[in-house]
Amino acid sequence: SQGPITGVNKDIAVLQCHGDCDPLVPLMFGSLTVEKLKTMINPANVTFKTYSGMMHSSSLEEMMDIKEFIDKHLPPVD
Repeated sequence: SQGPITGVNKDIAVLQCHGDCDPLVPLMFGSLTVEKLKTMINPANVTFKTYSGMMHSSSLEEMMDIKEFIDKHLPPVD
């Protein structure tokens, strides 16, 4: 069992992505996961994105959203 999330980790930014046609992990489970996560850390920092027609895979749209998230939250690498 893990202890409560405290300190700086309470304010970590999270991007969760899910395809709405995922046959392995139904979208409902992604939705339940993000709602639980919002009770554990600052809910304002949790973003849940769904992708129409995407199965248990990835898409260019998802990769662009991930790139944007990384660019926003991590310092540039020289």
